[in-house]
Amino acid sequence: MINKVVQISKIAGEIIREGFGKNFSIEYKTNLSNLVTEIDKKSEEAIINFVKKEFPTHSVLAEETGSHKASSEYLWVVDPLDGTSNFAHGFPIFSVSIGVQKNNETVCGVVYDVMNDIVYSSEKGSGSFRNGQKLQVSTNDDIRKSMIVTGFPYNVTENPDHVFERFIAFLKTARAVRRLGSAAIDFCYVASGVFDGFWEVHLNPWDVCAGKLIVEEAGGLVTNFAGESTDIYSKQILATNGKVHKKMVEILQLNN
Repeated sequence: MINKVVQISKIAGEIIREGFGKNFSIEYKTNLSNLVTEIDKKSEEAIINFVKKEFPTHSVLAEETGSHKASSEYLWVVDPLDGTSNFAHGFPIFSVSIGVQKNNETVCGVVYDVMNDIVYSSEKGSGSFRNGQKLQVSTNDDIRKSMIVTGFPYNVTENPDHVFERFIAFLKTARAVRRLGSAAIDFCYVASGVFDGFWEVHLNPWDVCAGKLIVEEAGGLVTNFAGESTDIYSKQILATNGKVHKKMVEILQLNN
């Protein structure tokens, strides 16, 4: 199945790549920050049609069109273009993210970094890979030497879950804090050892499903902000190399 997920991720990625920098229509979902383009929709349509053809009994949960229920225990969790704002502004950091669950457990995940043509992939129990090369999280155990990453929800002006206080706390504690605009790529950079940790609130299942598995299979740890085990529906995500996890939990809890 992982080969099929990679295949459709690259097909969707080609649709996105062809649309990048061109004229395309934009709609707004909840506010001016929450965009959807016709390219998001074309990518999602291609993925759903692929699943219906290749795995007609599988269900799909997709960002733009919601739930497509079928009869089997398999669920495809799809973000057809993670980083839509980046895409719309011509900033080349965005991805296709597809996780597949069996009986509510993620069994494989693929994140396709479209403009760099990099496939991050993982199967449960088999490790994580970047274009076929095995991934391993970083070994750094000092938050002061850490590069970490975050993102902000669309309702950031309301300061949900103390996002400003927590951001400032990490600015004061870590070596560097980045904000790329694609949660799926943030997960993959943790799995690759680029970032030591990633935290964010108000993510959706399609933002989390593939990336969570990729981090865990690369030796990392994914919990909520209290350090408790979590699933793809959690509204708090902390993903780290495992070695700075406790310290990041402490900082998140101090700014609760």
